[in-house]
Formats: sequence, structure tokens, C-alpha cells
Amino acid sequence: MRTDLHQANRLSWNAATVAHNSHKGDQAAFFRNGGSTLFSEELDLLGDLDGLSLVHLQCNSGQDSLSLARLGAEVTGVDISDEAIDFAGRLSRESGVAATFERADVFDWLEAAGRAGRSFDRAFSSYGAILWLSDLMAWARGIAGVLKPGGRFALVEFHPLVMVFNERWQPHYDYFGGAVIEEAGVGDYVAQSGGGLTPDGTLVGVADFQNPHRSYEFAWGLADVVSALLAAGLRLDRLTEYPYANGWRGFERMRDLGGRRLAPPEDMPLIPLMYGLVASKPA
Repeated sequence: MRTDLHQANRLSWNAATVAHNSHKGDQAAFFRNGGSTLFSEELDLLGDLDGLSLVHLQCNSGQDSLSLARLGAEVTGVDISDEAIDFAGRLSRESGVAATFERADVFDWLEAAGRAGRSFDRAFSSYGAILWLSDLMAWARGIAGVLKPGGRFALVEFHPLVMVFNERWQPHYDYFGGAVIEEAGVGDYVAQSGGGLTPDGTLVGVADFQNPHRSYEFAWGLADVVSALLAAGLRLDRLTEYPYANGWRGFERMRDLGGRRLAPPEDMPLIPLMYGLVASKPA
């Protein structure tokens, strides 16, 4: 496990989160007025949440966490970024949507929660989470350790096939095996997505953001993810691939399908841009 790189990423995320949230306007008012940042894909995979406990792993600034809490879940959000967790806590208080937020490396949190006997009906992670994990086996064991018997882990994630391309749709990155990819730093993907990640409208905010801290990602194939969950004793209940990306304009010439969904340009073959899965802990 590369905890040294996790801590480097923590600094990079702290800087980027300030830029990201600068584009999002009055989010507390958005939630007070009934707003939600969720897409239908994650709602479909999670199922009815009313009265259930849920841990949102790598929750970022808490917008999705609070959207889940508004559906009746008792939500705990976990993220490595100090800036993200501070923002999430303020957003919960200012919006009046109750949730608990805890700052920790997800590996440390899962180990400590398992030792403490904490357990949840649902675990959830989404959209650009897997590539920050240096050890999928430890991650999957940790999830299995905090799920109640019969509990469910739901994941919506960008497809590792599309992650081999650079922004010009040229093959550039490895697909397999946890290879470390050093980058200039977490970028301002919120600004780059042109409203795809800001359902309540976009502000100019921080312009021309340049992250002063480098970041480190880990390449994992789809089989790596599924195999880790199975090895941890979870049962794969569902695996779905989607020919579009929710909110994320990660490549040149992406087509807007409406509903904040984006697809490859028409002159490209149809390929999966996201996948979703459900894995459950045997009762």
C-alpha cells in the first residue's frame, strides 16, 4: 500500500477542492430548496435507502452524501481531504441536511471502523474513486468488514477502458495491474465540464487553476475490481456498462446527450464510459 502517495494526493485534493467549489454557487440554498446532485444510475444500484445506514467512501465535498441523506439514509461520509470534509460539514449545517463527515485515508478508516465493530446497511463510492486506491484487496476486505450481513456495496465508476486514452482520444495509459501514474495534480474538472457537474448553475470562480501539488493515480482493470470484491467474500449481484459519462467532459469533442450525460464523438466506435456494480455480503 502506498500511503506516501495517498498523503501526496491529500495535498493535491486540498488545493483542487477550493477551485471546484468556487464554481458551484450557493449549495446550501440548493439543498434547502430540494436539490440533488445524484444521477439515476446510483439510485438504481443503491435501491431504497429510507431508514438505512450508509457509508459514502471518498465522499469529496459531501454533495452526493447530503443528496443520499435527503432520501432517508443515515449517512457517514469519509474522505482524505481536509478541505473537502470541512466544506461538507459546513454544508450539512448550513443546509439543514444531517450527515456525519470524517476525515481519514479510506484504508485507515475502514480498518479502524472494522475493529470498532461499526457496520452499515449500504456502502457507496462513485465517479473517479478507484484510481486513487493503491491496494484493491485491502479496500475490498475493508468494505466487507463494515457491511452488515445482507448489506450492499454499490459503485458507479468511469470505465477503465476509457481511462487508457488521453484527452485527445489517443491510447496513452496502462489498463492493468495498479501501475502508478504521476500527474501534474488534481485538475479543475468542474470548470472543464461546462456545467455537467453543477446542476444548480456554474460560477466563474477560480480561473486557470494550476495545482501546486502533484498527484498519483493507480490503473486498475474491471477484473481487478470485481476479483478483489469476490476475494473479500462479497457476492456480485449486478454489473452494468454505460455508453456515456455522467457530468464529466474528460475528452475532446464529447457529444452532449442531455441530462448532463456525455458520449464520445460520432466518428468513434461505441465504447463503455462508465460501469456500475452491486456486491452484497451474504446474510
